[in-house]
Amino acid sequence: FQGSENFDHEYLPYLQELGATDLNGTTWFDRTNYFQTVPKNALDTVLWLESDRMGHFAESISQAKLDEQRGVVQNEKRQGDNQPYGKVWETILPQVFPPGHPYSWDTIGSMEDLDAATVEDARNWFRTWYGPNNAVLVIAGDVQTDAVFEHVQRYFGDIPPGPPLARPQRWIPELARERRVVMTDRVPQARLYMAWPGPAWGSRDAHYLRMAADILGSGKNSRLYQRLVYSDQIATDIDVSPLAMEIAGITALTASAQPGVDLDQIESAIREELQRFIDKGPTRRELERTQVQLRATFLQGIERVGGTTGKSGVLAKGMVYAGRPDAYRQLLDDIEQATVKDIRAAAARWLGAGRLVLSVEPYPELRADPPEVDRSAGPPEPGEFPAVHFTPFERHRLENGLDVIIARRPDVPLVEIGLIVDAGFAADQFARPGTSTLTMAMLDEGTKSRSALQISEQLARLGARLDGHSSLDSSLLSMSALSENLDASLEIFADVALNPVFPQQELDRQRRIGLARIRQEQNHPVTMALRIMPGLLYGTGHPYAQPLTGSGTEADLKAMTRDELVAFHQTWFKPDNASLVVVGDVDADTLMPELDELFGRWQTGPVPAKQLDVTAIDRPRVLYLLDRPEADQSVIFAGELIPPKANPDETAIQALNDILGGLSSSRINMNLRENKHWSYGAYSLILDARGKRPWLAYAPVQTDKTRESVEEMLHEIRAIRSERPVTPAELQTAIRSETLSLAGRWEDNASVLSSLDELVSFGLPDDYWDHYSGRVSSLQLSDVQRIASGLLNPDRLVWVVVGDRARIEAGLRTLGFDELRLIDANGNPIASELPEKTASGP
Repeated sequence: FQGSENFDHEYLPYLQELGATDLNGTTWFDRTNYFQTVPKNALDTVLWLESDRMGHFAESISQAKLDEQRGVVQNEKRQGDNQPYGKVWETILPQVFPPGHPYSWDTIGSMEDLDAATVEDARNWFRTWYGPNNAVLVIAGDVQTDAVFEHVQRYFGDIPPGPPLARPQRWIPELARERRVVMTDRVPQARLYMAWPGPAWGSRDAHYLRMAADILGSGKNSRLYQRLVYSDQIATDIDVSPLAMEIAGITALTASAQPGVDLDQIESAIREELQRFIDKGPTRRELERTQVQLRATFLQGIERVGGTTGKSGVLAKGMVYAGRPDAYRQLLDDIEQATVKDIRAAAARWLGAGRLVLSVEPYPELRADPPEVDRSAGPPEPGEFPAVHFTPFERHRLENGLDVIIARRPDVPLVEIGLIVDAGFAADQFARPGTSTLTMAMLDEGTKSRSALQISEQLARLGARLDGHSSLDSSLLSMSALSENLDASLEIFADVALNPVFPQQELDRQRRIGLARIRQEQNHPVTMALRIMPGLLYGTGHPYAQPLTGSGTEADLKAMTRDELVAFHQTWFKPDNASLVVVGDVDADTLMPELDELFGRWQTGPVPAKQLDVTAIDRPRVLYLLDRPEADQSVIFAGELIPPKANPDETAIQALNDILGGLSSSRINMNLRENKHWSYGAYSLILDARGKRPWLAYAPVQTDKTRESVEEMLHEIRAIRSERPVTPAELQTAIRSETLSLAGRWEDNASVLSSLDELVSFGLPDDYWDHYSGRVSSLQLSDVQRIASGLLNPDRLVWVVVGDRARIEAGLRTLGFDELRLIDANGNPIASELPEKTASGP
């Protein structure tokens, strides 16, 4: 991403200015991919950039660039290792695959190998593997095949092929005996993993095994979930995931134990269920359910053009792994035609089998065409940006006051539905913290006419997905459905929204899962900070002053009763306190009578008035430290309250955030990642709210640079106020990012629903998105600098650092804060520690 011989600039900021979305590059066991979704006028620009990266890159690799990216990748590895269970796969892979097998190590590599890499290593690797004869190019979107091929020929045709390559053939290992390993880590729960060698990508057995895995361990109605989580209640979660790769596969089963449950008990139950499945196979109902689910998942993926599950990703994967872009047809055919016997046989076959076959194919004669492009002139400028319009929508209202918004998008037979209730975390000011979240999680756990498992089973057979969650200001019940099954799906949706019964046994189970989730949050460095930040920013008693995860506290969750959930639902779920948004393959004339039938008898009533005013807090400059012994990284957070979403300066505030920390080209990220190499990524974000809302900057950094990273973050925040004001180039980058990405922003129904949700939740005008691009494009430098000078006060920032106290405390005490305060995972001061003044600093 750092440029090529003829384009010595960062790729990501440049492409973001072109309006790129779904923009990234990734490495995996078998392939490296680069992808971006861009407005069609930028096609030549992107083809030039990608072809220059393929044909003219090796000599651009310098020692400085290698050192920078080595630091970035090492910080990425540290960030992964720093998570709970982060080192599990370093143990699993070499146990399942033999030494020398290309899947026996993680793709990110080891610190030792990264340290040992030289410039010549990188150049030779590129020359060997990144030639046109070892690559697939997919262009999906609004293009004509013949015309676009001429463009590809022009830009790529003169690139010399790479050398002949030995292509590994299928090598599926066989584990001759059961292997057992015990490891310890800083995790909140005991967890059991089982892994088997599996079939290669594209094989019929890989498709059958995927179906078996769904039936065994995907969702509430899966066999293992019902046995371990519902019936025996010895686990909080269960998952079975087959990963089919080019020459072999691996199937992994994961189960997290309830506190106090021995892993031997979980293992015994899993073995019983696996053997029962191998002996008898799935039921006809289970087979039909997973067939519908997998088809729906595929359709939901290809609704998008880009990304790994979008049209381009599906075609590329088929060509790379199977030699034909339409390989997905075989997957769909195998799923549709699979029988109970097929699934049972595949499950029995893949508990351990394998072989090695190596073939050498003649290398075809390849040559490069004469150059057709003068690359010294740089990439071609993109043409005129196409106009982007937000999806038109209609407003309706039922007689009981329920507002209905309908946006018709008939291209794909999918529908997104969202019931937005004006409640959210803020409504917990009249209840216990976490009530909103638990209520939304419990909606589909049983109604007056359906049990939780019946709801899950019926939705699965319809290819629909249901989700309930809360944010600061609203609670959202959402559904993704196939338009062909919309009537039946909507009936379940309405039943769940209006008639939940909150069964005690399901509440007890959800409570255990919630308590486990809180313990997980208190062991993950980022969520540790997100749990305590709101209380420090807003002060005790404010509706927003609860964990940003929405999970509440252990004490409140343990004390919460069914009656409290019933009361929350009865209080806030009123038609005149809600909006129903429907986006997708629907017709308003047909839909409205059905909505009236389902929701028209919903009774109105008064709701409490949420108090969102913030009382000014006069506090010293305090740095809060959460000790995480032996942590591989420190995680730094800084935060302050800024005006609500609906304010006249919103576009300038968003632009300022983009410049300071919101984009990959932002000042904080360029400082800590690109220049210092101390972090894999450092950013800032705004959590939108109806009242004053949090602005947060965060950076996971290597432990020995914690103090310096706090200094650099503070320096960037101070500098943008006056010392180093916003530049015209930075403003243009922010404007381009906010406006040119709109085409990709509204690519699927869920994204359109999300933008309509913003109109409802924050009281924005209906034409907000119609005029958004114009408002952003008309931003003046003086507007943004005025906001920069007053929005963020360095002396009022709240700082939280999560890391190894023994290694970072001494350095943090030299930063000049009025106080360094040691706190626990709940934000409470550690009683044995008295506040100490820190040394004077800058």
